[in-house]
Amino acid sequence: MTNAFHAITVEEAAETYVRSKGKARFLSIAQAIQAIRTLMPACKASDRELEEMLAAACVVHNVPVSFDVATAERAETRFYS
Repeated sequence: MTNAFHAITVEEAAETYVRSKGKARFLSIAQAIQAIRTLMPACKASDRELEEMLAAACVVHNVPVSFDVATAERAETRFYS
């Protein structure tokens, strides 16, 4: 018996994370980014790129999303469903 591990892409990680939160009130982008960075410490995607991937997956899976990542341009939390 061999142990084979499938290499997961950052897109797959974002999709899987969103699908795992399907029954939640909303998905926190900040928490999702933190989870992906923990799972994939060598991830080269920027926070903005991850935010876009996660938001797109939320739209596809009809998961409400909170854009709660604080940046220099925007400091407020936004909720969308």
